[in-house]
Amino acid sequence: MSDTSTSLSTNKPPASIALEKQHIPHETFRHERPVESLEQAASDRKQRPEQIVRSLLFQIRPGEFVMVLVAGPAQVDWKKLRRLVGRSRIRMATEEEVLEVTGYRIGTVSPFGLKNPVRVLIDASVLEEQELSTGSGIGGVAILLHSADLRRALPEAEVVSLSEAPPASQVLAGETDADL
Repeated sequence: MSDTSTSLSTNKPPASIALEKQHIPHETFRHERPVESLEQAASDRKQRPEQIVRSLLFQIRPGEFVMVLVAGPAQVDWKKLRRLVGRSRIRMATEEEVLEVTGYRIGTVSPFGLKNPVRVLIDASVLEEQELSTGSGIGGVAILLHSADLRRALPEAEVVSLSEAPPASQVLAGETDADL
């Protein structure tokens, strides 16, 4: 993967700048139209929805947050997350908290170049894909990179199992919807 962000130097995304400082290979991708769905974002990037990494911020106690990286349409299993962080009550961060903690607006959040240090949990399903895309810190712009490079860029992140199992209706003879 080549780094095309040099041609975007006038408006380089914060996540790209952070990755360059770590010498992590990546590309920036600019959407030609507003992104209105996960499926559209994946199609524009010539990816499957499972290759898009969503960065979700949770408040686990006042003033303490955790970021969870999940693959595309996967949902976080709240029971697993509560057990992992040792809290019976957690909630999604508000729009204002997301901006304050990460420095990014909802819809642009990246795990790279965060404004404040935050514990990062990577759902294991994210690393099943070879090529991924994440937010960049700028609307309509994504970061494309290999899963091994995402792992290198986030050495302190914990790989865990947090996504919900697919509904029984989607499991046929051991296949999931990703296999169909």
